[in-house]
Amino acid sequence: MPRKKEVVSGNFVKYDAVVLGSGPAGEGAAMKLAKSGKRVAIVDIREQLGGNCTHVGTIPSKALRQTVSSIIRYQRDPMFKKVGDWKQFTMKQVLRNAHKVIQQQVDTHSRFYDRNNIDVFHGRAYIQDKNTVIIFSEDGIKETLGFKQLVVATGSRPYHPQGLDFNHPRVFDSDKILDLDFTIHKIIIYGAGVIGCEYASIFIGLDHKVDLINTQHQLLSYLDDEIADALSYHLREQGVLIRHNEQIDHLETFDDHVVLYLQSGKKIKADAILWCNGRSGNTDGMGLENVGLTPNSRGQLAVNDQYQTEVENVYAAGDVVGWPSLASAAYDQGRCAGSNMAGEKDVKPVKDIPTGIYTIPEISFFGKTESQLTEEKIPYEVGQASFRHLARAQITGDTVGELKILFHRDTLELLGVHCFGNNAAEIIHIGQAVMQSGNNTIKYFVETTFNYPTMAEAYRVATLNGMNRLF
Repeated sequence: MPRKKEVVSGNFVKYDAVVLGSGPAGEGAAMKLAKSGKRVAIVDIREQLGGNCTHVGTIPSKALRQTVSSIIRYQRDPMFKKVGDWKQFTMKQVLRNAHKVIQQQVDTHSRFYDRNNIDVFHGRAYIQDKNTVIIFSEDGIKETLGFKQLVVATGSRPYHPQGLDFNHPRVFDSDKILDLDFTIHKIIIYGAGVIGCEYASIFIGLDHKVDLINTQHQLLSYLDDEIADALSYHLREQGVLIRHNEQIDHLETFDDHVVLYLQSGKKIKADAILWCNGRSGNTDGMGLENVGLTPNSRGQLAVNDQYQTEVENVYAAGDVVGWPSLASAAYDQGRCAGSNMAGEKDVKPVKDIPTGIYTIPEISFFGKTESQLTEEKIPYEVGQASFRHLARAQITGDTVGELKILFHRDTLELLGVHCFGNNAAEIIHIGQAVMQSGNNTIKYFVETTFNYPTMAEAYRVATLNGMNRLF
């Protein structure tokens, strides 16, 4: 159980550090500070811990993805094709397992705070001055916390443009979509970033018609071109209609459908629309102006390499500071902030980050792309392994995808790893570990014995493929 709070006077409690937000960034900071001997409190607006990541972001969406992926795998097996009326599932039905995972995550993380003697407060935080935060609960009761240092890790929320009525039952954002409780046959997804592409693969996996509206010229332009092309081809092959270089003009809503009007003159009718175009930091209405901090137009706070804001005793981490807006990075950013706050020296900021995109199948990469290496005039070569040639992929039926490695022609140094296929976010870590080790050449993959059959075999196949291109 959490230790008894030390009340100094009335409802005023003093701490070395107060952390706002219990998502990955807040937890990372709080745990590091507590283990450094600091007296720490964490404040979250929800009644349960975990932040947006656990309740409306990473955990439920990935649990949903896993269920849909299992349905696809189930339907792919000819033994089970005629079993079950899965096409009539609503989102709430598919998400039943996700809710179990959410509660398990809440329970697990709650124990972490208990074990580390971190006091937990639930309510809306308002920063009164550089050393005081007030907590308001739903019934109006408030507590006042004094602090020496503050961490803002309040996360982000979907961006809502003017002119769209998100209270309408057929207009969704990436939070609200998890509560979809009626059957649909066609959906418009506006915005083809990570979240838009992930949901496009989920809905097409549930046999819905999907129009994916992309405001850019290609999907996920920061990916290696070949991987981006593979994703586009696969989504189209599954039935997703991708419309590039489009912008919304306006949206008409009706009781049983919506109509999206694009600036190009196109009109698209569907049962619902999912808006996935941008996110905003959760910084409004929390009194940041009282300490002299002004978020940018996207609600984000600027920080230095120590995750320190312009105010000396105020730090920030996670989605609220912008890039890369990944749960994995957010935890490490919070931990780094906590380390700096505790006075540790030479703390490295979070920079070398693997990217995982949970489409069906997944995408993950680490290091440079071909375009970057070409622009930097680095002589590189390519090694490729198609999943359809791997024994493990043939056994599981997950034959869509490839592993692509980029390496220096002369030194054989591994420069980039790119993967499209089932479990790509797991497979990528082998390449990441080699790239960041002392033995960072592709020789590692032919001089090391891997289990067989495994997907890790792709590294050996890709290396041999690449070495055959050398002369």
